Amino acid sequence: MPANLTPQYIEAERKFRTAKTYQEKIKALEEMMATIPKHKGTEKLQALLKTKMAKLKASAQARPVVARHGPSFHIEKTGAGQVVLVGPANAGKSLLIASLTGAQPEVGDYPYTTRSPSPYMMKYENIKIQLVDTPPIAPDDIETGLVELIKVADGVLFVLDLADSDPSSKLEVLLLRLKEKRLELFPQNAVLPPDSASVVKKTLIAANKCDFPQAQENFALLQELFSDRFNFVSVSALRGDGLEELKKLVFGLLDIIRVYSKAPGKKADLNDPFALKKGSSVNDAARAVHKDFVEKLKYARIWRTNILQGQMVNRDFALEDEDIVELHI
Repeated sequence: MPANLTPQYIEAERKFRTAKTYQEKIKALEEMMATIPKHKGTEKLQALLKTKMAKLKASAQARPVVARHGPSFHIEKTGAGQVVLVGPANAGKSLLIASLTGAQPEVGDYPYTTRSPSPYMMKYENIKIQLVDTPPIAPDDIETGLVELIKVADGVLFVLDLADSDPSSKLEVLLLRLKEKRLELFPQNAVLPPDSASVVKKTLIAANKCDFPQAQENFALLQELFSDRFNFVSVSALRGDGLEELKKLVFGLLDIIRVYSKAPGKKADLNDPFALKKGSSVNDAARAVHKDFVEKLKYARIWRTNILQGQMVNRDFALEDEDIVELHI
């Protein structure tokens, strides 16, 4: 028996084929089911539509449910700096977070285990760096709230899956989608474009699952295609390969120095440094210790390993990593 499909059904079918989101597909399917002629000739087609509808709704429910705007994407910064982890589904971000921090975020071998951003603290030598786990980004739907979270972070750790069949293509597509949101990722040492209309973020790429088959081949291809654009580190969140190197590179990504303050006649506490931006001066260190010290500061003495031993300097003196500063007010 012929189906005798109506023009309304055919139009709804066209909408379904061109739909880009789950919501659009479901709405088009509902129109198809409402306008399809109900007779014996369309029974199989009706059953097929119901099956498609069930699969679509199940897939939609598996996607992370987060607000596009609102406090769910706001993570207050703590520690020496904030680094946001981003990447496609199943790249292993949550397991990497667990391996780097000792925390226990929800980890699963299925997509979209992480449904909202969550902060964790990673210890690097004598400081702590905040790592933010985020929902995976998909080529067709990048949450506005996630983009805004990345824009205000101090750095980005992009996690890729070396066990994937084509991680290079996924990286390229996701970079383009982020650029469409006026967000561009660059390596730490890049010369950033001064007239860019986008927000630019210094980025390190962690190529995860280096212990899987085809991982070395995929990593070599990533380096060949993107070595002029990014710095890569090969890691295994499961086995622990490359994690110490990754911590060091994350610290370098922040462009910070550690400065120790000491009172005259006393020893410096080397376990509790102040984290300052590279290029900071004695004046900046005084402000970090106490806001009133900036106005009262007369001079400072600096200890720098094998170079300076209590040398008197002025407030404009440029500091380096692990300098000891004795403030005189």
